[in-house]
Amino acid sequence: MKTKKILINTLCVTLPILFASHSVLANKVTLKLAHNLDQSHVVHKALAQMAKEVQDKSNGELKIRIYPSGQMGGPRETIELIQNDALDMTKASASEMESFVKEFSVFSCPYLFDNDEHFKKVLFGPIGKTLTDKTESSGFKVVASYVAGTRSFYAKKPIHSPNDMKGMKIRVVSTPTTNKLIELLGASPAPIPFGEVYTALQQGVIDGAENNIPSYNQTRHVEVAKFYIEDQHTSVPDYLIISNKAWEKLNENQRNILTQAAKNSEIYQQKLWDEEVTNSRAEAEKAGATFIQVDKQPFRDALKPLYEEFAKNPQLESIIQQINATK
Repeated sequence: MKTKKILINTLCVTLPILFASHSVLANKVTLKLAHNLDQSHVVHKALAQMAKEVQDKSNGELKIRIYPSGQMGGPRETIELIQNDALDMTKASASEMESFVKEFSVFSCPYLFDNDEHFKKVLFGPIGKTLTDKTESSGFKVVASYVAGTRSFYAKKPIHSPNDMKGMKIRVVSTPTTNKLIELLGASPAPIPFGEVYTALQQGVIDGAENNIPSYNQTRHVEVAKFYIEDQHTSVPDYLIISNKAWEKLNENQRNILTQAAKNSEIYQQKLWDEEVTNSRAEAEKAGATFIQVDKQPFRDALKPLYEEFAKNPQLESIIQQINATK
């Protein structure tokens, strides 16, 4: 009888501890985040800091495991993995998200922003939020927005005006908007995977590509395309997205920690970006790059039909009008 009483008392003490322990374990979440950037890229560095902040502030309750360098495929593949519940988070540019939310195509509209300040007002302001809110019907939500500078052409030969681009093959992130942009300049769009651009330039499969200065330098494309043409045709941001299902499995505290860490990563990424642009330009010049300043007006004139295309869609036209009014 005494033995039975001791056993009951022991169970009364240990069972609550076991249930409590199980409850703690049940609240622990590890999110998988995959992207196609090298670990030296400023966005990866911002994501790594965010992951550390999330783990520290949640006391290990929430962790983010990062898979960089295209380990799970390019942005299109990782977004599809998110939609199929095989991945929790990824980084995607506005161009890559255009296939899922048409409104993101406005960022591919050339010469839409007057300067960096105007771009940031839109990206981090009410217009930017209106755009990112639209992703949830596609199975994911945006938790951070990152600057990516201006995109310009670089090529194996000098380009001073659209006339110099006639007949050239230019690698692009293939979307209806970017393809049309290249065609209006007299060139042909080439939808080559990002990781194959170096070899394609080296072997003459393509004549050029378009991207920001840090990417031009870090990918070593400068070695096979010595001319960087500062036409600055578009400003296309990057986004950090999380699947709706992954978000739903977080408790309120975890969501708050992730949201704040993501916002802090935006500030950190902007600081790193400004430093990286300066450093990358200097490194590219040392590697033999020639930076060409061009008159942008002929490029603007050649691309006017794109605005006419946007005007045919009342939603896109409305967004562009709002962006213009934010100046």
